[in-house]
Amino acid sequence: MIPATWGGAKLSDVLELVGIPKLSSVTSLGGRYVEFVSVDKCKEEKGGPYKSSIPLKQATDPDADVLLAYEMNGETLNRDHGYPLRVVVPGVIGARSVKWLDSINIIKEECQGFFMQKDYKMFPPSVDWDNINWSTRRPQMDFPVQSAICNLEDVDVIKEGKAKIAGYAVSGGGRGIERVDISVDGGKTWVEAHRYQKSNVPYISDGPQSDKWAWVLFEATLDIPKDAEIVAKAVDSAANVQPESVEDVWNLRGILNTSWHRIKLQNSSCVARSKM
Repeated sequence: MIPATWGGAKLSDVLELVGIPKLSSVTSLGGRYVEFVSVDKCKEEKGGPYKSSIPLKQATDPDADVLLAYEMNGETLNRDHGYPLRVVVPGVIGARSVKWLDSINIIKEECQGFFMQKDYKMFPPSVDWDNINWSTRRPQMDFPVQSAICNLEDVDVIKEGKAKIAGYAVSGGGRGIERVDISVDGGKTWVEAHRYQKSNVPYISDGPQSDKWAWVLFEATLDIPKDAEIVAKAVDSAANVQPESVEDVWNLRGILNTSWHRIKLQNSSCVARSKM
């Protein structure tokens, strides 16, 4: 679990240098969105560039921390991650963090690119590929609360007894993680996990010492029963809770499945008997 640390220039500072004040929601010429255009060409744009946009009020807000990144983990950004320059829009789905940046435009209307208008949108279960109307839904921006167990897998075989369960949780829009609940019996009973971002620094959701954009790590050491089903679910600072199953959040595109993360473990004594 090694999250990236980005380095670069805040977009709000760059826009201010070209005459767009911080916390602006519209320019004198009516611009309300900032469009990012990549050098990357794609078939969905009929050979044109990948592009996306965010509201101007988000781009000019210093607290939104939108970054024009040229470094990653203390080193020059490599090609796979967007060299020489990419956008990083924290708290928002990755499709808005355009790589291989070619130009930045101030536009009056939301970007009309394929990946803004005909891809990353969520629809109700009644919509299928025969009746879809892309214009009825807004592009997805903030991602929902989610968590994942990272130190165990379905194939793992462990002995009954105590074991550590660890992973990460995060929520979009800068919302903190209020708690992470862990179950060893498929969700019948729950225990609250310990949360942290830095060693020996107490994590407080939305606290001044907490990073609102970074993963919140969690861990719990629990008694593991026979044939355990480990489940993790997170709750953010706005009281949003991960849904129990994918059926609860099903959508045509299949995006943002943030249902409970489940791991089914095998007990070592059962495995040993099955080989006899």
